[in-house]
Amino acid sequence: MAPERKPEAKPLVETLKEVAAEVVDPDATDAIPGVADDRHDRQQASRHAQEQGGHAPATLIALAVLCLVGAAAAVPGTFTMLLGVGSVFDGSYGTFSVATRVLYVILVASVVATIATLAVLGIRLLRNKRRGARLTAETTIVLLIADLALSIMLYGMSFELAAFALAGFVLVALLTYIDPSLSQERELQRKLRDMNVRDDVESGALGRDKSGKGFIRLDFFNLFWIFVLASFLGDMVETVYHVLVVDPGVYQDRAGLLFGPFSPIYGFGATLMTIALNRFHNAHLIVVFLVSAVIGGAFEYFASWFLQFAFGVCAWDYSGTFLSIGGRTNFMFMCFWGILGVLWVKLLLPVMLRVVNLIPWKWRYTITTIAAALYIADGVMTLVALDCWYGRLAGKPADNALAEFCAQHFDDAWMSERFQSMSIDPSNSTRTN
Repeated sequence: MAPERKPEAKPLVETLKEVAAEVVDPDATDAIPGVADDRHDRQQASRHAQEQGGHAPATLIALAVLCLVGAAAAVPGTFTMLLGVGSVFDGSYGTFSVATRVLYVILVASVVATIATLAVLGIRLLRNKRRGARLTAETTIVLLIADLALSIMLYGMSFELAAFALAGFVLVALLTYIDPSLSQERELQRKLRDMNVRDDVESGALGRDKSGKGFIRLDFFNLFWIFVLASFLGDMVETVYHVLVVDPGVYQDRAGLLFGPFSPIYGFGATLMTIALNRFHNAHLIVVFLVSAVIGGAFEYFASWFLQFAFGVCAWDYSGTFLSIGGRTNFMFMCFWGILGVLWVKLLLPVMLRVVNLIPWKWRYTITTIAAALYIADGVMTLVALDCWYGRLAGKPADNALAEFCAQHFDDAWMSERFQSMSIDPSNSTRTN
């Protein structure tokens, strides 16, 4: 009788991939006898432990105290803002437009909601309710972004805004810490990612959505480079369109940042369309066109509205054109966004993915981090320079070092030459100062 043949041992790499696959996509192992039940029991026990709370570690307690102290410290200022609501409407603080009054009320409501969620977050952290704390932290981040945008529209750029940015960074770090997945699982995911990246580089599938639900993975790497490339291409297309159609033979700088040939509105538009249409990349052209037209037109309207209310900037005006919506967007440019969306999803996005994948995978995260830092710095400096430009036109003296720096290096002539399609009228803004 021949001896029973033992099954061959799997290579370590294959074993690691199978284990990590369960972490990344647990449903993929449901068909394996015993694995699904064991995993279900572990998930139930983990969920029960998270919901029941228990003794919170020292780091979590420190973060909870920080949230509660921050919420308590913001109460007096918020109470003053609440008392100021009546004064804004009765004219005690001066005559303000209806838009300014509405924005002030929204800001007060948003700040109150932020303080409330921050306090709830601190309580949940003290009770070690990590799942609920994660959801509360995400809600607080959204409210902080709203607070930041509304504050800029009402008060302009100021050093006080750094508090919003700092709180946001702390909450992002907090989200990473309170993630209920175990640190061993994170390490396993990282190792699997590195192995999969090598496999994808060899097969040419790097960046694609392997689940089949979308065309690409909606991760930071892909979305960031989509934003950058679309900002560049948008600026090039708009510049050529102006030279050939708007004012034949006359060049006009159409960039939207202090440095570089970038127009962020196209970057945001492409990113939003990618997120919205990723699962519809095989949809009918009419569907892609209509969704792109609505998203592009809505964002163009919002961008125009924000620039005017925050800085008194009029970057474009479509008043008097067919189906113009407040002069901020119109039928022609919504169709233009629709065409761009079709070209982007059907033609340019695959090309973009191949271009981005030319970045060596061993260096892609380092290069992306450096590029993101530079782009963010460019964006922040652009907002600061616009704010100082607004201040000079409004007759405000340069009362800090940053304003003096902008007055010296980004004076009115420099800004007018750089942003040739923009005009600023402080009376058009909704600021209270």
